[in-house]
Amino acid sequence: MSAPTRRHGGRAAPEALLTGRTAAVVLAAILTASFMELLDATIVSVAAPAIARDLGAGQAALQWTVAGYTLSVGAGLITGGRLGDLYGRRRVFLLGLAAFMLASAGCGLAPSPETLVGMRVVQGLAGGLMIPQVFGIIRASFEPGARARALGAYGAVLGLASVAGPLLGGLLVEADLFGLGWRAIFWVNVPIAIAALVVGARFMPESRSPGRTRLDLAGAALAAVAATLLLLPLIQGREQGWPWWGFAVLALSVPATALFLLRQRRLAGRGAQPILDPALLRVRAFAGGLSVSVLFFGALGSFFLLLSLYLQLGAGRSALETGLVILPYAVGSIITSGVGVRFAHRAGRAVLVGGALLLAASQAALLLVVGGGEPSSWGLAWPLLVGGLGLGLTAPSLINVVLAGVPARDAGAAGGVLTTVTQIGNALGVAVLGAVFFSRLEGSLRDGASALLAYGDALTAILPWQVACYAAAAALMFLLPKNA
Repeated sequence: MSAPTRRHGGRAAPEALLTGRTAAVVLAAILTASFMELLDATIVSVAAPAIARDLGAGQAALQWTVAGYTLSVGAGLITGGRLGDLYGRRRVFLLGLAAFMLASAGCGLAPSPETLVGMRVVQGLAGGLMIPQVFGIIRASFEPGARARALGAYGAVLGLASVAGPLLGGLLVEADLFGLGWRAIFWVNVPIAIAALVVGARFMPESRSPGRTRLDLAGAALAAVAATLLLLPLIQGREQGWPWWGFAVLALSVPATALFLLRQRRLAGRGAQPILDPALLRVRAFAGGLSVSVLFFGALGSFFLLLSLYLQLGAGRSALETGLVILPYAVGSIITSGVGVRFAHRAGRAVLVGGALLLAASQAALLLVVGGGEPSSWGLAWPLLVGGLGLGLTAPSLINVVLAGVPARDAGAAGGVLTTVTQIGNALGVAVLGAVFFSRLEGSLRDGASALLAYGDALTAILPWQVACYAAAAALMFLLPKNA
């Protein structure tokens, strides 16, 4: 790979790749920022009951604190990578990091649920700007051997964030640092971001794409509008008694999606750069991968939020106890994530199918455990551990296996779309399964059930749907290539 270039009086001059201490410092900065963004995707779940008590947040607001973040991350990813290619990856990374820090402070200061949700959306957009630059900086600024180690370190950070999210969330809420309570989960980002900004500004080199890049901002806006039109009535409609406008808004998501696809077809026909090349939808592996991603991450997206509500508001566990109960899931993921990546090049599809079926089995086992009354921490630990083992086999390798069936010239664009769809699937799962959970909860409470029975009934209502999603994802995985 050619070295990144710097402009000198109209000439492109090669720029030395990072080595030694400078490379280590830059890698630490970008991995720290990545850890922070990944952490904020999960840390809120454990803090959700405390947020509800303090701000008077309703069920829809709690769903939006999770779904709004993941949806806006997906929206930011659509254009974030191309902005870095066009204006410089270092510049866009630092801009996204600064915006993420300010939005985190805004979350920590939020006086109302509406402000918190708004700041979470800004936080997600900032994360969507920041994260694509991590891969671009690693590719452009590190030597080949160091590049492989850096990408491996990113995978380790992904696993560590999954462990740290629920546990750190529980610790911070329980510790009530400086009287901040749940707000500490956001304020902790500020000093971390400041340190990463200082290091990035001092040591990080600039790099751009050698080719010309055009932004499809109108297409990105249409995609975001279509997704919002789909999610808004699913989250807000139940809380407001399913009003007529909810069905009207839901119907509008169809023409919005059609307009997005029409625009992408026209751009591709002119030889421009669409966000989603419609020709990719005719590639079996890619079309199958999109369906798998929606089902898989849709089942996963709402699980920790709803499990945390059951454990705290139903079973009466503290935030820290909830984090410790969820810990086996994260540990299982770390155990198998390396195995999944290692065998993806030889038996990637089989590994993915096995992981999805393990997740289906774990949710079925959890259904039996929760349905039998209040389970002990040890009773919950083993199905959660099995679920984590399945997640580690599937999540780290899914995109690579899908891309193995995509023409090499389209791999970059296809990877960006797949990553975005995983975020949309996550948000969709929060909306749909959250609606099922809260509808069953309200019905049980109206019938006079205790908090434990009502929340247990609500959790058992979503688990069969999660089993079905994972099983359907496993079946669709046979459309993917056999290996990566």
